[in-house]
Amino acid sequence: MNLNSISIVILAAGKGSRMKSNKAKVLHEISGKPMLYHIIKASKELSNDVSVVIAHQKEQVKETMQNYFDDITFVEQDAVNFPGTGGAMKNVAPKNEKVLVLNGDMPLITAESLHGFLHNDADIIMSIFDLQDPNGYGRVVIDNNEVQYIVEQKDANRAELNVTTVNAGIYAFKKDVLEKYIPLLSNDNAQEEYYLTDLIAMAKKDGLTISPLLVDEEHFKGVNSKKDLADSEAIMQDRIRTKWMNAGVSMQLPSTVYIEDDVVFEGECTLENGVRITGNSQIINSIIKAHSVIEDSIVKNSDVGPLAHLRPASSIEDTHIGNFVEVKKATLKGVKAGHLSYLGDAEIDEGTNIGAGTITCNYDGLKKYKTKIGKNVFVGSDSQLVAPVTIEDDVMIAAGTTVTSGEITSGNLVISRTKMRLVKDFYYKFFGKK
Repeated sequence: MNLNSISIVILAAGKGSRMKSNKAKVLHEISGKPMLYHIIKASKELSNDVSVVIAHQKEQVKETMQNYFDDITFVEQDAVNFPGTGGAMKNVAPKNEKVLVLNGDMPLITAESLHGFLHNDADIIMSIFDLQDPNGYGRVVIDNNEVQYIVEQKDANRAELNVTTVNAGIYAFKKDVLEKYIPLLSNDNAQEEYYLTDLIAMAKKDGLTISPLLVDEEHFKGVNSKKDLADSEAIMQDRIRTKWMNAGVSMQLPSTVYIEDDVVFEGECTLENGVRITGNSQIINSIIKAHSVIEDSIVKNSDVGPLAHLRPASSIEDTHIGNFVEVKKATLKGVKAGHLSYLGDAEIDEGTNIGAGTITCNYDGLKKYKTKIGKNVFVGSDSQLVAPVTIEDDVMIAAGTTVTSGEITSGNLVISRTKMRLVKDFYYKFFGKK
């Protein structure tokens, strides 16, 4: 693919009022990334000249995308004086002779789904859907494999209402077509906006070739509401799961599994039902059991769950993490933590057993502190390790112990318990009966 053959312009200036949100429409997330990210990612596979038109919450949109991409051109639309899709193209300066115009609310677009726009030499290529029920859509009238005109439903006659082809909203233009007709667009309409669709009629009148391109609804589905967002999420998740199952990952009840875009699997991996894996997580030769959550973490040669939670910056290797264990910013190698523990800001070495109810007390209300545990340490149930603390190899910590000393040397038993008392007949005295 010659990345110099086409320029891509992504229209991302709209408010998206139907989303009923204070967040810019294109920043709503699909599988862990803003909608606009997915479109830019696909675009960069086809072109080295990608422009994004911004207006509403322009600084937030620009800043967010610059966290992911460093070679995108941002163009600010004068939405006050030149509103609409035509107005969005006014200040765009594409470098290449063909210009593909995409919408920022179509996160399911892939590079493959756009190939049809690349291999057609028409002056304008216009995407169309063929819908069983086109009610509510403007109709695209086609004759001899050329677009003749677009008519809104309210203006259509009976024959036009029977047309099932509708505008999918994506176009490819020869650069000189845009240069000629964008300055000629008018806002003489009920909304007083400049519409890119008006360019179709002007070009047709001048005898230019306008070729229809039939595209599938799934890839070119627009997101205009939270319901659309959820529907698109479901499609994206199905793609991600299918990709990894085809690569050898086993999934039980895959429709219940959520995997974000940057997650990577290697080797033989199994995901049980209800698993959620996010961020830049890497799962290598491991089993993630039912209803566990993995966030921005590495799991290698280990099993996690059920109902466990690895929070960001955790790395576990050759380790068993059981049910109701939470790990945060911790490195565990060759460890067993079977159940009901919190291990935060910790380094724990091989052969160590973490008893039920163990807590690393890593936060004093102002600062976080680290817990270091060596090899072959036995931590009894219901122990509290008050950081900063270092426990050397071959140490036993008795159940119910609170470790407050900064360093525990090898070979020791650590025990801190209050003496048990028995108060005779207290139960009967308290409740007043025997």
